[in-house]
Amino acid sequence: MAHLKALGIKFIVITVIVLSLFSIFNYAVFNNLILISLATTLISYLLGDMLVLRNLGNVTATISDFALSFLLYWMLGSFFFGMSGPIVLTSLAAAFFTAIAEPFIHEYIRNQIFSDGQKAQPKTFRQVQTEFADEMELGRRNQKDYEAKKERD
Repeated sequence: MAHLKALGIKFIVITVIVLSLFSIFNYAVFNNLILISLATTLISYLLGDMLVLRNLGNVTATISDFALSFLLYWMLGSFFFGMSGPIVLTSLAAAFFTAIAEPFIHEYIRNQIFSDGQKAQPKTFRQVQTEFADEMELGRRNQKDYEAKKERD
């Protein structure tokens, strides 16, 4: 049920973006725009959110969603509306607005879907850990120095 809710939210966001930008073309049919939204939602959810977000984190998933959305908008827009220059620019703008909305969707997915015991931890190449410890020897030296200085004075 959580996956359907996340897919619904993602579909609504992508549909608003697609309808807003691709409807400027005179020959854009509403059904084709919904198909573009549905295909982009399903493919980017499976690849970007379930694979990349889970394994590599939010920033990498947002960048990959931008690239994937651009390619899908461009290919599907060219298929439905014909190959033209404005399709590339419109696809780039739609991918940009999709990438702006994606971090919010990713945060929802991380909190609602990945939170059931398998928290999504990005895999890093170097994990640095800071170590804290008390230096016992340093305190003794300072005490001895203080006592020696006190005796001299």
